[in-house]
Amino acid sequence: MAEKAKDRLAVLERIDEYERKRWFHKDVEDDPPTIPLLPDQIDYLNRKPLNRLLNIIVNIKARKFIDNLIKTKQLIIKDVTGYENYLRIENSGAILTCNHFNAFDNFAIHKVLEESLRKQPGKVLWKVIREGNYTSFPGIYGLFFRHCNTLPLSANFSTMKKFMSAVTEILSKKGKILVYAEQGMWWNYRKPRPLTSGAFRFAAENNVPVLPIFITMEDSELTGADGFPVQEYTVHFLEPLFADPERSLKENISEMKDRNYRMWVEVYENTYGIPLEYLPEE
Repeated sequence: MAEKAKDRLAVLERIDEYERKRWFHKDVEDDPPTIPLLPDQIDYLNRKPLNRLLNIIVNIKARKFIDNLIKTKQLIIKDVTGYENYLRIENSGAILTCNHFNAFDNFAIHKVLEESLRKQPGKVLWKVIREGNYTSFPGIYGLFFRHCNTLPLSANFSTMKKFMSAVTEILSKKGKILVYAEQGMWWNYRKPRPLTSGAFRFAAENNVPVLPIFITMEDSELTGADGFPVQEYTVHFLEPLFADPERSLKENISEMKDRNYRMWVEVYENTYGIPLEYLPEE
């Protein structure tokens, strides 16, 4: 039996600590330090020819990478439920929210939506990512972060103006944007975490629905290189949420955010057969 990787054990310890301290949005991974993203360093919609070409080439590489993960059972999609909920907003711009627990979780969504997106020329799944993933991440994942239809956030105000403009244009053209409203990735964490407001602001300001997605996991019989069981995913598409035209922007953001979280909690409790309880608060 493979020895459990020390870095994963350390991450699990941090998750316990942060859960007790209710630091639900803090990163637990030892990621590279974030380099600020300046407005002249990002071409969000790949308008420059070189960036368009890189985007095409790296997306082809990413699809092959995902297919290989599935073939070698490093990524296992056991089941999909509620796909009819996605079909309800298939021809609309939409914000997709999903729990974030693995570097591969967006690959699972990609794979499930692959056929639908292929039917719509020019349509891709865009992903909002953290600033440091775009500017600082090494290796193949860094390549994917920079050239696979990603929308990096930034602490720079001018860069964020470009970001918001790109979000508006994508949604107006019926694009789909995946947002991790929990923020940081908590490795193999099965519980839903409280959500931040950004995803719901994007939806309400652009008059598009939010499609909540929650992925549940179970141990497979396989052991990964990290010494832990490879997880089998079930991707749950839940009912889309729409802003109420009779409510203010602030009210809609709050209501959709709370409703999204409650829907995730319901899936968690029904799937695992236990009530959602966090570790005792420090």
